[in-house]
Formats: sequence, structure tokens, C-alpha cells
Amino acid sequence: MRLDLTNREFRLLLDMVYIGNWVLNSTRGDDRFREYDDIESKLFGLCRENGMKVLVEKWNGEDVPSKAYVDGGIQEAIAYYEDNIFYEILAEELSRRDMEYPVINEENYDEIVTRMDRYMSEFQASGLDHLVLEE
Repeated sequence: MRLDLTNREFRLLLDMVYIGNWVLNSTRGDDRFREYDDIESKLFGLCRENGMKVLVEKWNGEDVPSKAYVDGGIQEAIAYYEDNIFYEILAEELSRRDMEYPVINEENYDEIVTRMDRYMSEFQASGLDHLVLEE
């Protein structure tokens, strides 16, 4: 297979591969999906021959994203996504809990969304400052 990419397109592909591998493997510890690590390594290895050697380094004999790459903003993009998805999942779970965990269907969808919107408004205004756990 041959893929013709500009340097900019290749850089964007690296970002997508890194983010995808992060989502799949960052929480797995030693039980990683090795195939995804291998593809990431293979693509980052291509940086050396394409004028982007600052984006790759060797670690334990493998090509990995460099510290310069990781510190260059990609982690901030992932953190932004994680923060947003955290609040969305929390809002949905709290809304469903308030309704005693119904199966979502056409009849209750609007109410769940309305409750989620209220939670999201609160999270946007105050974060988790007003979240209280009762014992």
C-alpha cells in the first residue's frame, strides 16, 4: 500500500494515531493492545525520513512519540476531551439515577435530556463544587 500525504497531513495522521492509541491503551497497564503500539511505532518511525525527527525517539529499542511531541499540546487536546466526556457521562448517569435507571426510549428521552441539561449547566457554572455524597 502506498499513501501520499503532505507533511501537514502526515502530522495530522500522527495525532490521530496517538490519540487513538491513547484511548485504547492508556488505562490497560501491561494488558495493552500491542498491535496498536506497533502501528504507532511504525508511523512515528517514519518521522526520521520525513524531516520530523524531533517527533520521535527510541525507548527500549522502539520508536515512540518524543517528549517534544507529547509536550507539544496533544495531551491538552486529550485532557479537553476527557473533561468534556466526564461531565457528559456524569450528567447522564445522574439523570438516569434520578429516574431510577430506566431503559432509554422515545417516551423518556426528552426528560433525560432535560435533566442532563440541568446537570451540565450546573457543572459549567460550578464544576463539582456542589456535588454532595450522602451517607
